[in-house]
Amino acid sequence: MQLLLIADRDRETRQRIVEFFNGSEYKVIEADSVDIVLHNVLKEDARVILLGSEFDGLSAMEMIPLLKSCNRDLTIILISNEESLPLIRRCRREGIFYHALKPINGDDMEEFRQVVRCAFFITQRAG
Repeated sequence: MQLLLIADRDRETRQRIVEFFNGSEYKVIEADSVDIVLHNVLKEDARVILLGSEFDGLSAMEMIPLLKSCNRDLTIILISNEESLPLIRRCRREGIFYHALKPINGDDMEEFRQVVRCAFFITQRAG
């Protein structure tokens, strides 16, 4: 079973996404701190992560290079309400796979289903 890491300090957003993916073909793990994220990337072989915009005082922009240095094959889907084009471009240069706005309704969750499926497909083809 493929490991999907849901990492967001916003409990409500994290829970909504976890509940959506529970019962799916993925083993879903939630993380609300940097140490849990790093443990799952380094020790549990997480391949796809839905990453919130800030953790324990670190911005996603600071987390992305750290996570990529731990596992260059990690597929990062950034979850953020940030719409600054320069910031999004910078995150893409750092190696994110996709940027999604925080989910509000069922249509948003369907976007997550599709992008996660695509991320795992690409990860399997590369590996």
